[in-house]
Amino acid sequence: MRKMEDLISINCIKLLIVALFSTCVSSSSVEQKIYVELNETVPCVRLLNATHQIGCQSSISGDTGVLHVLETESDLDWILSSGPHPPYMVIMETAFFNRSVMMRMKNSSRVAGVAVIVSKTGLADNFSPHTTCPNQNTGVYSERSAPELANCNTTVWNPFGNGLSYEDFAFPVFALKDENQTQVIRKCYEDHNLRVNGSAPKYPLCAMQLFSHMHAVTDTVTCMRRTDLQNRFSINPEVLCDPLSDFNVWTSTRPLNSSAKGYAANESVVIAATRLDGRSFFWEQAPAAEGTVSGIVTLLAAIQALYPVTQEAPPPRNIFFTFFQGEAFDYIGSSKMVYDMEKNDFVINLNNVHSMLEIGQMGLRRGQNLWMHSDPISRRNISVNEEVSILMNNVKSAAAGLNLTLDHPSVSQPLPPSSFQRFLRARQIPGLVLADHVASFNNRYYESMYDDAENMNLTYPPNLSPDEQLVYETEEAKSLAEVATLVARSLYMQAGGDNKSLSQITADPKIVAQLLYGFLIQKNNSWFRSLLPPEVTKKGDNSILSSGPPQFYIGLGPRIHGPVHSVTRFVQYILANLTGSVTNLTESECQNPSEVTTENKDFFSYFWVSGPASVNSTDEPFCVRASVRLSKAVSPAFELLEYGSRDYSTWTESRWKSIRARIFLVASRELEMLTLGVGVAVLLLSLLVTYFVSSKAELLFSSARETPTTTY
Repeated sequence: MRKMEDLISINCIKLLIVALFSTCVSSSSVEQKIYVELNETVPCVRLLNATHQIGCQSSISGDTGVLHVLETESDLDWILSSGPHPPYMVIMETAFFNRSVMMRMKNSSRVAGVAVIVSKTGLADNFSPHTTCPNQNTGVYSERSAPELANCNTTVWNPFGNGLSYEDFAFPVFALKDENQTQVIRKCYEDHNLRVNGSAPKYPLCAMQLFSHMHAVTDTVTCMRRTDLQNRFSINPEVLCDPLSDFNVWTSTRPLNSSAKGYAANESVVIAATRLDGRSFFWEQAPAAEGTVSGIVTLLAAIQALYPVTQEAPPPRNIFFTFFQGEAFDYIGSSKMVYDMEKNDFVINLNNVHSMLEIGQMGLRRGQNLWMHSDPISRRNISVNEEVSILMNNVKSAAAGLNLTLDHPSVSQPLPPSSFQRFLRARQIPGLVLADHVASFNNRYYESMYDDAENMNLTYPPNLSPDEQLVYETEEAKSLAEVATLVARSLYMQAGGDNKSLSQITADPKIVAQLLYGFLIQKNNSWFRSLLPPEVTKKGDNSILSSGPPQFYIGLGPRIHGPVHSVTRFVQYILANLTGSVTNLTESECQNPSEVTTENKDFFSYFWVSGPASVNSTDEPFCVRASVRLSKAVSPAFELLEYGSRDYSTWTESRWKSIRARIFLVASRELEMLTLGVGVAVLLLSLLVTYFVSSKAELLFSSARETPTTTY
């Protein structure tokens, strides 16, 4: 009898487990039938600095609203006032993604979120979500040091800036990149939400839910304090935000001893610089073609043209090439390098710096005019003014024979936003910023997701294969090759090089073409693959060689995204290719050069690269020796623990748990309440049945006594 009861109990438990499992599988299946998950979406995320927060976020459980496609002004009135089914999740084309519309929705309680269809259809003649005065008060012209030139008082550098990227939205804003899923959303809207003769649609309605809840709030000071308290007192501490950070990349024509810090004896250095990063309204969507890539390509091509000559006929001064990361966020990279120089914690210090030439935006949209910008304050110093004049004359001389026109603005005009300003904050250094604009930017899409290859007029003939496009010399490539030649010759003359060698310094348009293609069209190309380590090229789409162009947002550096940002790594390995030499070291020796007595790790870095792929695949990876280095690009404010600093960048990025979007059909409120009522009734009935069964268990589950077995 006892065994029989145990057997029944075991079977009941098994049935219960099977039922629970079936319920879980069924619920998962039901969820898939209810929701359509949207891929290829990009959120606007929250950023913070010393004084405030910007960006977007959803509630912790996601924000939900009835879909409405914004196509006309009447649609906007429907969303904000007359529509009967608020809150609305607004789907908009690019034409409506502007400050006027976004601010009206920000000030309304009837908007649950916004999804922007990424398309060039209806794109305005200009769109810049940045401010009109980039990096305001964080350069050499601040309210404390030069109030007459602060806040872009004399020159509005970005007149198309609408400031959207610096607003704080209480609802989520996503970009929709997948055209197929955009069509699914449109069909759902047209089938269920479209107004008929102006009347409201009937239930069920198509709705969208966006998840982008941000952990950090208020400002960097608050966020870092809360993170610090969690680290001290919580068993499971949670980081709420992270400083924007990565690495600067630098090299020099004469190797510098990386183990020695501070003043480098007998070294006079000419700095050539440009920036590595950009940004836009949406997270990690920063093609930065004219704003950043044009400068990177120009300086890399100049290095390729200049480096062989400096090895054969070295000029008296060293030329120091540097690519600054994080400049879009109050000069993170240049601030860190200057800070380290002042502390004698870098391979050179400010006493070694002779002069500086920075490459700014090089779109060359309006012909071949280039402008040499200088600082009016430092030029009040007679010796600095003389050196600036010499540098200008060198640049003009270098332009001889080139299809370029050079000029300079009024001496009283301040510098445009540039890394050079952070050096001038520390010391009056002679220098110029070379750019394609005399005053306001020519770039109509500055710091937006539309500053792409098309904005640079980078086009290719039809029917070219990817490898043919890679080496095709576009008009833009030829123009930038001219500028790179100008920069290389100017630097050689500024470093004291012999004028007889100038004719040997000419940038290769093919190199420029490859750089433009890799940075603006397709990073996963045969040339980039040949420059990178084998373990990177074999990872496929999950590596830094995923399809499409790289994005130039600085991100959170090595702690979050891996060893080095993809753009930083590309520039690092391209520099090694352009300036390095092939060695016969093995892979083990290349990765541990300190164990090889003939190598000097203090002066050189060593790179194990894939090499060019051949038809018979006999080429093997090899080791490249080059004086290419990385240095930290993180604001000194976080090293000093001065999160409210007014002298250094304090930008952080909030952390989050989930970024996703989905659509589904939502029933009317009446039907939802009816469903809830039926559910509660079923629950109460099940409780009643359970109570009844439990109270009558002995009667319901008792069995007749077993008849004893008689043995004869």
